[in-house]
Amino acid sequence: MKAKPLLLVTLVSSLATGCASGLNSMQKREYQAFKQNNVLVEEKNPTTGAVLGILPGGGSFYAREPGLGIVNLLLWPVSVLWDPVSGYEGAMEINYDITKQKLQKDKDQEVSRLDDRLATGQIDNTEYVLAKRQIEQKYSFE
Repeated sequence: MKAKPLLLVTLVSSLATGCASGLNSMQKREYQAFKQNNVLVEEKNPTTGAVLGILPGGGSFYAREPGLGIVNLLLWPVSVLWDPVSGYEGAMEINYDITKQKLQKDKDQEVSRLDDRLATGQIDNTEYVLAKRQIEQKYSFE
């Protein structure tokens, strides 16, 4: 008899936490811009994450959420209602984060090379400002 309330609490808490929060609307637009500009780093395939979500905890494990994967494994087959979404959204979040990191690293390297050119006198301040604006614009996907 005491197991039913515990099961209910576990189910409600996992429903609340088991679903991936996903990207917000601004991040989704930026993600699409990454795709359109062919700069998206796709480490995880969202479709694969969704398909694996049909398996016990598969979507969460694929999206690097082992805690949720274990909960979803224990709550399978009910977790099939939310784990495909978790896998899909989680894969998108991973790709988004990795792409942002790569683009920031690339941008920092370009600015550093530009700084070196200014410091060695290869360009003047006006050329520096114009080139830096071009770099900023190149890495703006919002």
